[in-house]
Amino acid sequence: MTVVKKCLFPAAGYGTRFLPATKAMPKEMLPIVTKPLIQYGVEEAMDAGITQIGVVTGRGKRAIEDHFDISYELEHQIAGSDKEELLSSTRDIMERCTFSYTRQVEMKGLGHAILVGETLIGREPFAVVLADDYCVTEGDGVLAQMVKLYEKYQCSIVAVQEVPKDETYLYGVIEGDLEADNIYRVRNMVEKPAPEDAPSNLAIIGRYILSPDIFDVIRSTPPGKNGEIQITDALQLQAQQGRVIGYQFAGRRFDCGSIDGFIDATNYTYKAQTK
Repeated sequence: MTVVKKCLFPAAGYGTRFLPATKAMPKEMLPIVTKPLIQYGVEEAMDAGITQIGVVTGRGKRAIEDHFDISYELEHQIAGSDKEELLSSTRDIMERCTFSYTRQVEMKGLGHAILVGETLIGREPFAVVLADDYCVTEGDGVLAQMVKLYEKYQCSIVAVQEVPKDETYLYGVIEGDLEADNIYRVRNMVEKPAPEDAPSNLAIIGRYILSPDIFDVIRSTPPGKNGEIQITDALQLQAQQGRVIGYQFAGRRFDCGSIDGFIDATNYTYKAQTK
């Protein structure tokens, strides 16, 4: 049985909705209380047994690499103090995970960003996490839930959630047949459909398990919405062969790519941590 060992983080976007904060700081480094968004994503991958982390970066993203590295001056300054414990979670990640980086030179869509990451992944199944989709659960993390499903279905899996019908234009949306509780065999996928054209209100959020052939599929996928190479369009080709599962995950998702979602996530996490 093939095991998912690698996780890719597309992190080359500009984060324009958070300007001026993201003028010189990656949006993935925006903190939810005291940890940056991307660290929560890496911890979710670790909880799923995934420790090989690939990051697709762009200009101005050096802070991501620095975060998952030793800061000798800082650690020297806080050595022996009560502040030293504050870095324990980051140290644990650095001890357990390996990090590889490559750069997306042009912003051509999520599908293109994933294709750029091929050099970090090779020919094996892998997870994809969009760090600005911040997910919280009471039990297994979303990726851990999906990895278990991959062990059964051995095909691409997308995390989905119900959204208001008038918000379908913000997401990729699936249409499928219910196979089991919260599990759909996807027949159709549409990128950001108008509400009247949406096949359902089940929207894809930023968690994927992708089969190794997805890179070949992306290469043959023409530009779609907004002239970009959309991962939804590539997955649609797999769905036509019955090789995509939509999973309505157990948990709550915050859209931290939006200001409202980011504030909601911060308030929720702060309250959870101070109970």
